[in-house]
Amino acid sequence: MPPKIDPGQLWLGRTLLELLDIGCARAPNPQSLNQWRDHRWQGGASQTLRQTVEEIALGLRSLGLQRGDRIPLVMHSDINFCRVDFGCLLAGLVDVPIDLTQTVENILFILNQTQAQVMVISNLDLLQQLTPYLWEAPTLRQIIVADVPEDWRTVCQTLMRAAAPSTGKEAAYDVPTPWECLHVPQFLGQASVELSTPCSVPACIQLMSLADVQAQGQQQWSVQAVETLRADIAPTDLATIIYIAGSTERPLGVMLTHENIAANALTAFSSYPQLQAGPEEVALLFLPLTHIFARVFLYGHLAYGHTVYLSDPNHLFKHLRTVRPTVMITVPRLLEKVYERVLDRGSRLRGLDRQVFTWALNLAQRFDVGRSPQGLYALQLQLADALVFAKWRVGFGDRLKALICGGAALRPELVQVFTAAGIPLLQGYGLTETSGVVCYNRGAANRAGTVGLPIAGVEIALATDHEILIRSPFVMAGYYQNPEHTQAVLEDDGWLHTGDLGKIDADGFLTITGVKKPLFKLSTGKYVSSQLLEATVMESPLVDLAIATGAHQKFCGMLIFPNLAALSAIAHAADLDTNTAHWWQHPVFLAHYQVAIDTANCHLPYWSTVRQFRLVDPQQSLRPTPQNGGYRQDGTLNRIWVLKHYTAEIEALYQQSSVATQVPNALENLNLSLTNPAVCPVHAQSLLHH
Repeated sequence: MPPKIDPGQLWLGRTLLELLDIGCARAPNPQSLNQWRDHRWQGGASQTLRQTVEEIALGLRSLGLQRGDRIPLVMHSDINFCRVDFGCLLAGLVDVPIDLTQTVENILFILNQTQAQVMVISNLDLLQQLTPYLWEAPTLRQIIVADVPEDWRTVCQTLMRAAAPSTGKEAAYDVPTPWECLHVPQFLGQASVELSTPCSVPACIQLMSLADVQAQGQQQWSVQAVETLRADIAPTDLATIIYIAGSTERPLGVMLTHENIAANALTAFSSYPQLQAGPEEVALLFLPLTHIFARVFLYGHLAYGHTVYLSDPNHLFKHLRTVRPTVMITVPRLLEKVYERVLDRGSRLRGLDRQVFTWALNLAQRFDVGRSPQGLYALQLQLADALVFAKWRVGFGDRLKALICGGAALRPELVQVFTAAGIPLLQGYGLTETSGVVCYNRGAANRAGTVGLPIAGVEIALATDHEILIRSPFVMAGYYQNPEHTQAVLEDDGWLHTGDLGKIDADGFLTITGVKKPLFKLSTGKYVSSQLLEATVMESPLVDLAIATGAHQKFCGMLIFPNLAALSAIAHAADLDTNTAHWWQHPVFLAHYQVAIDTANCHLPYWSTVRQFRLVDPQQSLRPTPQNGGYRQDGTLNRIWVLKHYTAEIEALYQQSSVATQVPNALENLNLSLTNPAVCPVHAQSLLHH
């Protein structure tokens, strides 16, 4: 018998600003939004947040910005992000949050595609990293720095001394007047790969602090001024453009309206009746607000008047114990780390303690998350809870009523074990293109291995090849300035092609079975373009075939089929014996392949770089062909076939030590050197990993 579940109420016709209003009207919450700073929690009431937002919005409009202008946000996930986000929305602007792990090249691409005139950046450190390359954003005229020290104008003088990346030599420049004007020397653009027109570069870019912008808004604030702004905002207005990884070299900008996101947040929250309105519900957010998953939940929490704490992965486990959240969202990688830690500690127990741990773990692994335990099994779980599980819950604060996991596939075992231990783990599914939530497990309708039932307003269908199709008011308006990609995934009747493969059981539960699109998702929730990786590696004459791996793993790997002729030539030059077993695994060859990998990693965000590779036996291994099913009819690699036939190689890939550590002296000992070592310029690396 299918479980009874409330799909929630479909909330349409609202703007994101109304969600903040709803939260302010529900109940006063003096600590609505909080962040960890200076070794303590700092925050304020939702009414204070709204007042700040109104002042920032008026300040932004005073800069000469018009409705619909795009404002990139190069920001950390903190309260300032929330203030600026809502400020842009109230001002009728379209904010463009940029993941801080993007490469500088991709950031410049986004600035130019959106024709950004104003950019908001978190601090001077991030600004200093971008300054040498801002000459390539000719439309940029103002930069707002959110978090600055009191003497920031004096500190900014250091930004007038920059090292030209092409020479490494320091060049000093006169500090212009006023000091808030950032000088961007044109010749620093020599470091860039794609040159723009130097004559279009402004002489300087005006710098200002977020406090200055807010102060301008304070001077203009009045009820009438705010109401005038509000009257111009419609639910169908474009609210944000979120850039995601695509199958091409550059990211795709997903356009979402106010109604897309607001409706998704309210509908998803209303579908989980255990979630109450008011400050008693405590949410801990540690995922980046540049992604729709965390952002839509933040909007929902604010609308429900919850108490929200903004954390980060580095402080998460400490904050779990002190904040003691009642609801939290996560990605599989965090849960895998927790589970690994639990198993590791259990393996170090001895005697009776070890036996009790193993017994409790076996009970949890048999848990049926969709049914209440009965009889002897229920009694055993109670005993296991007292002896083992209660200690686990303390690590999560011992108050969680919902731990919602999305972003990537989750092992069923984790759902069973966590839920049996009294930590209700609910797996869900959604995309940036669907404004976040499509479906998720909740309440009694929870089945391990599935992503649950759809929320209200969502239609799910399967194409003939089992691709998941979605139609909903939450589906995006399209990809920004990319009608070709939009038409490829969005049909005229509203159906979105997700690129994911799935199946739907008799009760309507959706299970993700694979991917059709040339992308895969890591357990961290990040997308990786497999074709781009493979094509770059295969440019090496040493490579016959390269297959990227990493679906549901914590990092990217690569299976490489060596070119025997090229290897033989290297072996001859190095006087290596090719008659021995596994001769092609010699450190000399591994060193050459490491160069090919390093070259491919250049120009990629750090999460999509290849961390490990493995050479596949060129003489014994089966290779994918159209005849054996290794390639689909459209000529694309059949990754399900690859997973089936290379299981052992892929498993070894994620167990072996780094190849780079195996070959540090191989070439030196043989008096050989690589002719073209990989050199990756700074602007081709991720912003936070310079």
